[in-house]
Amino acid sequence: MTKENRRAAAEERFAAGCNCAEAVVAAFADLLPVDRETAMRMASPFGGGLGRQREVCGAVFGMCLVAGLLYGRADETNGDEKARVYAMTQALCGAFRERNGHIVCRDLLGLAKGPSDPVPTPRTPDFYHKRPCPAYVGDAAEILEAYIEKHPEMA
Repeated sequence: MTKENRRAAAEERFAAGCNCAEAVVAAFADLLPVDRETAMRMASPFGGGLGRQREVCGAVFGMCLVAGLLYGRADETNGDEKARVYAMTQALCGAFRERNGHIVCRDLLGLAKGPSDPVPTPRTPDFYHKRPCPAYVGDAAEILEAYIEKHPEMA
């Protein structure tokens, strides 16, 4: 799948009803060492900046979740691997921040601090007109795809 296809797949999954984290995970499901259903379940709490608390953007969570499944460490005693994973996470988040100015949902959307109603906003044409979320989902997919292309030996 090409970068454009991963981006489009993430944006399409978001438009179909996935939250931002699920949309990114779904775009990479074919690469993951777990089945799609498990990956989607793992991503489901992270939409809306962690359950609509407007913390770290769900698209960023999804990007890092996929990266962890592909490049994460399995040996909790390996400190070098821990540092490598943290460096990868910082690089991915840094690329997203460079593109969008922030990685925190409320900052990206210009919202007040704190939890919001846990009921998702209806996905109406007005929602998509006001919210840049599809673009953030696409950006996360593009950033992750570029990382994977540069680090094929690790995935």
